[in-house]
Amino acid sequence: MSNSMSLVLNLLLLIGAGAIFVAIFRLFAPAQQREEIVDVAVRRYKSASSFARLDEDKFFDRLALFFLHTFHLEDSLEEMHLQLGSPDKPQPVDILYTKMIAALVIPVALMLLFQSFWPIILVPVAFMLPDLLIKGRIARRQAEILGNFSATVDLAALIIESGLDYLTAFERIIKVAREKTILEEELEKTIGEIKLGYSRREALERFAARTGVQEVRSLVGLIIQSDELGTSLVDLLRNFSADLRSRRLNKAEKLAAQASTKMLFPLFIFIFPTIFILILSPMLGGLLSGGLGF
Repeated sequence: MSNSMSLVLNLLLLIGAGAIFVAIFRLFAPAQQREEIVDVAVRRYKSASSFARLDEDKFFDRLALFFLHTFHLEDSLEEMHLQLGSPDKPQPVDILYTKMIAALVIPVALMLLFQSFWPIILVPVAFMLPDLLIKGRIARRQAEILGNFSATVDLAALIIESGLDYLTAFERIIKVAREKTILEEELEKTIGEIKLGYSRREALERFAARTGVQEVRSLVGLIIQSDELGTSLVDLLRNFSADLRSRRLNKAEKLAAQASTKMLFPLFIFIFPTIFILILSPMLGGLLSGGLGF
């Protein structure tokens, strides 16, 4: 009787975990919205999307299609792949496979380890874990893009001021670079896309979508504005570069002001106890051996 009751409870726990999983992802699934800037980049190769290789006759692929359409994951996975720099591996479908495998393997491993069914409730967390890892890679990539962004803008403004257009300025920057950074690689991709037939506006929007950096989006907006209105791009770039430097300085000052507060935790946990031990241990040794000696 107790075994059957335990089986029923475990079954209810499994059903409840599944209901929680669906409810959480229904709640946080992105709603269908108007076309954003990243969709400009996505729609060009939609027909060749990696999701096209999913086969409905295979159980695992059918399950992948269920997650893809139920939780509207296609755009977010394409965007993550785009902001990783569109590498050959992982493709968006590979990211989806990784999420599904993590959602299966991690709870099962914990169930075997603890001999209990309670880890089944961690399925949503395990499903989202690969997203956190990939977003960490994207954040490191974006930080590297911003590392020499203001210097690149200054150099572009200097070249444009000599009478060349911004595309030629970007080509010169790429040519003189001893070692190409991520920013210069993305600029090279943008120039290549224009040569392949993309309009300048669309190629620049794809450039902004690939980086996912607000500063790059602002730069692209300035260039498009200059193209459409015929305003001086040099003045816009110089003002933009000055604003970038000012914001970086303010951010550095803010981080410096926070340093003393952040140091309190390691001081209280690691340094102060060590100092007290070094100061008080001789005194305690004297007390235990029969007095202080004075």
